[in-house]
Amino acid sequence: MARYGMVININRCSGCYNCQLACKDEHCGHDYPGYSAAQPITGHFWMKINEKERGQYPKVKVAFTPLTCQHCKDAICVKSSQDGAVYRRKDGIVIIDPVKAKGKKEIVSTCPYRVIYWNEEENLPQKCTLCAHLLDQGWKVPRCVELCPTEALIFGDLHDPKSEIAKLVASGATEVLHPEYGMKENVTYIGLPRKFIAGTIAYEDTDQCAGGASVTLSSKGKDLKTKTDNFGDFEFEGLPDNTEYEVKIEAKGYKPKKLSAKTVTDTYLGVVKIAK
Repeated sequence: MARYGMVININRCSGCYNCQLACKDEHCGHDYPGYSAAQPITGHFWMKINEKERGQYPKVKVAFTPLTCQHCKDAICVKSSQDGAVYRRKDGIVIIDPVKAKGKKEIVSTCPYRVIYWNEEENLPQKCTLCAHLLDQGWKVPRCVELCPTEALIFGDLHDPKSEIAKLVASGATEVLHPEYGMKENVTYIGLPRKFIAGTIAYEDTDQCAGGASVTLSSKGKDLKTKTDNFGDFEFEGLPDNTEYEVKIEAKGYKPKKLSAKTVTDTYLGVVKIAK
């Protein structure tokens, strides 16, 4: 039996909102008996894009993190429900029964991810169904995955070792958004935003960009190395929180320079000039 899941690659997400719009197009104004009632036009985000601004001027960037129901194996919403109002199908998809869940607003607060919404008009809790109604008709992917132009959303059978999603999960390349919840989520992520340290290197005597300079980031005996680009810029991404680092800059014909940084926030060291 298939066990459906999704891998969300943050590195590929451009924040185009196609996934969110596809979900609205499929579910707003459309009832799917046994699967879901119509999604309201406003207030519900069964596929939500969380935007996070990172860094300081002039090194600023935005990370986009799509958030949907995680279809957890040990879902709290399923364990807390009564009379089958929320259940997990054999293929791993968690469904809120649009009839049995009527009037049960308490279901909304059972999800620590806050991806269950209350439909005031229908008196019903609702969330992503992974387009189960389409999958049961033979569709290969949900609408959000179909409409993603950068292939940031990867859907498939986690029980099929030949599938792309199973290979990614088996390789250890993915992680859950909140491992502390311990719910064995079937939605995992690649490239979740962490801290970065960046800077710009310039030659003190010429005031020109130091392209090709070597930069070493060191902490607790471990080194990360990179080189500056043609504009003298460098960046180390995906660093753990609250970690102290030494930054060493080296360029042929110039004195090495060392700086310190700590990943309390995303850090831009500014323009660092090196002397002969």
